[in-house]
Amino acid sequence: MPTTVAVLGDGAWGTAMALVLDRQPGVRVRLWSARAENGTALQQARENVRFLPGVPLPSTLELTTSAEEAVSGCDYWVSAIPTVHLRNTLTRFQAWATPNTPVISLTKGLEISTFRRPSEIIHEILGTDRVVALSGPTHAEEVARSRPTSAVAAGTESALASAVQRLFNSDRFRVYTNSDLLGVEIAGALKNVMGIAAGINDGLGYGDNAKSALLTRGLVEMTRFGIAHGAEPQTFQGLAGVGDLITTCFSRHGRNRRVGELLGKGQTLAEILGNTPAVVEGVTTAKSVHERTVRLGLEMPISTAVYRVLYEGVSPEEGVITLMNRKTGGERL
Repeated sequence: MPTTVAVLGDGAWGTAMALVLDRQPGVRVRLWSARAENGTALQQARENVRFLPGVPLPSTLELTTSAEEAVSGCDYWVSAIPTVHLRNTLTRFQAWATPNTPVISLTKGLEISTFRRPSEIIHEILGTDRVVALSGPTHAEEVARSRPTSAVAAGTESALASAVQRLFNSDRFRVYTNSDLLGVEIAGALKNVMGIAAGINDGLGYGDNAKSALLTRGLVEMTRFGIAHGAEPQTFQGLAGVGDLITTCFSRHGRNRRVGELLGKGQTLAEILGNTPAVVEGVTTAKSVHERTVRLGLEMPISTAVYRVLYEGVSPEEGVITLMNRKTGGERL
């Protein structure tokens, strides 16, 4: 009997991971579209023209817009739904979820106001604790084209994390396991905020020295924030931390870096988001992280600067000047 997997969400990342699974022997994949018009377009073109152009969808990959059809009889559910839509979208699947439903979360972000991580939202809506986060330096554009990639499957249930590892692992997609679900999710969320900062650096033309410093100190902030919430510090030295941070801050594919770059070049946030079809997780995550930072009294200067540029009308140049003029001291890691 084949292993049947439902991928919920037809964005670039959901589509890419559906393709990864479809290439695995003995795996049957259903890709679910939340919007009927998107599902129709996928079925007609057999290509995700909007989010992943140039990558054909094989005939073996099943496409559906029916929630019941997507998850009926499935061994695993894969959630590729952006954080901002996650809670409402998952309610469409409540009728078929059980406490034993294994869910693989691809979502990287934090819910505004509640500060819930994706795994926590999944538990609240679907009633299952069997959640594994799959994270790391994994841009959809490369994964979909079978470029060598490594990721980490993180979960508190070691047997399930190992099962997810076996499900996805191949000679093109290498998967490690990690027991620090909290740390992996926090790293995946905060690296998007740092990606915006890196993009601002690029848009302002500040060069490699500034960007290297930004990534180094950004990783310190990510680790500090994670430890304050109970995460393991070593998680931030791995694929979900520094690995994903590097890719997000340097890749031409990164939406968060691109938003920052356009901000640095003088565009407004409203203009940028109005011309960006996909959800940019770092924009909303920056707000959630800032609220938490203030509440806990954490020192997070880069994250704070990004928040002020996004939400308080501070210019990118002023944000950088504020960082450079901070009180000097020893290098705290």
